[in-house]
Parts: sequence; structure tokens; C-alpha cells
Amino acid sequence: MEGLYLDPNVQLLIIGALIIIALAVFFSFFPFMLWISALASGVRISIITLVAMRLRRVVPSRIVNPMIKATKAGLGLNINQLESHFLAGGNVDRVVNALIAAQRANIPLPFERAAAIDLAGRDVLQAVQMSVNPRVIETPVVSAVAKDGIEVKVKARVTVRANIDRLVGGAGEETIIARVGEGIVSTNGSANSHKDVLENPDLISRTVLAKGLDAGTAFEILSIDIMDVDIGKNIGAHLQTEQAEADKRIAQAKAEERRAMAVAQEQEMKARVVEMRAKVVESESDVPLAMAEALRGGKMGVMDYMNLKNLEADTQMRGSIGKGEAGSNSGEER
Repeated sequence: MEGLYLDPNVQLLIIGALIIIALAVFFSFFPFMLWISALASGVRISIITLVAMRLRRVVPSRIVNPMIKATKAGLGLNINQLESHFLAGGNVDRVVNALIAAQRANIPLPFERAAAIDLAGRDVLQAVQMSVNPRVIETPVVSAVAKDGIEVKVKARVTVRANIDRLVGGAGEETIIARVGEGIVSTNGSANSHKDVLENPDLISRTVLAKGLDAGTAFEILSIDIMDVDIGKNIGAHLQTEQAEADKRIAQAKAEERRAMAVAQEQEMKARVVEMRAKVVESESDVPLAMAEALRGGKMGVMDYMNLKNLEADTQMRGSIGKGEAGSNSGEER
């Protein structure tokens, strides 16, 4: 069987393609150009170190490029520091930028502290920038009531600077806003009149600053400026009105209770009157029986009985005459 014969030109093309593929694989695994850039920038790093980074699943460019910037800035860092921070999940480029910014601003910031701040989840570069250029935080409208019952609404502007030493474990902006709001409420609440707050709004700033509200936070309060002071509702009068209304309802309830007790007592007296009348009728029904018993027993004569009847008839006649005269007199008066 004859061997396959390829044209020399085809063989050259195949060999060239294989060489290109081999070079592509070589340069993708061995960052030769990155190594050249590092050497040109004064960063002494071996090609074996770059290959070892590949084996440790570290992107060499994310270490070498920040190392070039650090070397040019004279930070004195080494590859192991940057690589260990990268493996810990940190942002190497941001840390190096923060170190360079801190060096230019004469802010003491060692690499270990910057790496700790970055691993804590805070933006170390932004913290350095806030140390150089303070940040202004506006508080929401804080409402408080003075001793005279008038509501005072205050809005403040807080100028803060990042405290790098307290960035790890220090409270954030929300705590600053909450503490400033607490100071505003305390100052307004202790004022005898809302006019005192309107006349001297700087009283709030002095009181809040004197309390040291930035303790335990990642910021340092430079100043507190009162943006706006406005008058709200008359809370004291509103509360007094509600109290008076509540007292009125209580008095009405007590009066209704007394009226109900009086009505119940009246009904009870009427029932007692009816009961007494029933007893009178019962007693009157015993009179004829007693008279009959007296007649049978001889204790009462016939003439006595007739005189009693005449007396009753005379009494009834006098009562009828009296009622007639009373009716005529009332008609004449009308």
C-alpha cells in the first residue's frame, strides 16, 4: 500500500497552523507579554511565578498590573501580599489605588489596614477620598415639640469625614443621621419656647456637637448646619382639646348613669305605691266582713250601721260638691 503523499505547500500550511496553535496555547498559559511589561516597569517577577499563579487559579494580570502601579508609586509591596489578598476575595486594584491616594494625601494607611477595610466590605478608596474631601449628609425633616406645645420641624446638613482607624467595626451613615435626629429632638424638647429655637438655630448645632455623636462610628463630624426651621402644629392645644373632649364624654357618661339610677328609683317607688294601694284595697275588703261579724255578734246595732251609711253618703256628697266648686273656679280663672 503506497503511503499518502501531500503537496509541499500543503505540508507548510499544516506546519504553520500547528505552530500558530502551539504559540497561542503557550502565550495563553504563559503570560509572556505581561512578564515583559513587568520587567519594563521594574517589577522583578519570574515566568515560573506567573505560571504558578495560573495553577492557583489566579489571574496574573489582576496581580501584576496593580503591582506595577504600586512599584511606580514607591509603595514597597510584594507579589505575595497582593496575591494573598486576591485569594481572600479582596479587590487588589482598589486597595492599591487607595494606598496611592493615601500616600499623596499624607494619610498613614498601611497595606494590612487597607486590606482589612476592603475585606470588611467597605470601599477603602472612597474612604480615603472622603478623608481628603469631606462628605455632606442631609438629614430628613426632624419634628420635635417644645415645652410650650408648638411643633418645630428642623432639617440639618451634616459634614463628615471618614475616620480610617474606625472603618472596621464602625457604624455607618444611618447611625450618624439617627444620632443627629436624636440631638435635634432633645434640644427642641428642652427649649422653653419654640421662639428660642427660631431665634437661635445654632443652639441645636452646639448641643449636638457637644454630645460627641460620632463616637463609635466610621466618621468624624466636622460641622452641623441647620438648613431650615419651620413651625408645625400646636400640639399642646391639640392635646388639651382632646383631653377636654375626653373629660366631657366622661362627664356625660356619669350624668347618664345618674339619670338611669334616678329613673330606676322612680320606677321602684311607683311599684311600692302600687303595692301599698293593693294592701289598702285588701284591708278595705276586710271591713264589710268585720261589720257583718259585729252585727252577728251583737257588738253593733242596726241604727249604728244606718248612721255609718248616712255618714258615708254625706262624705261623698261633700266630696262631689267640693270637686264641682274647684272645677268652676278653675273655669273662671281661665
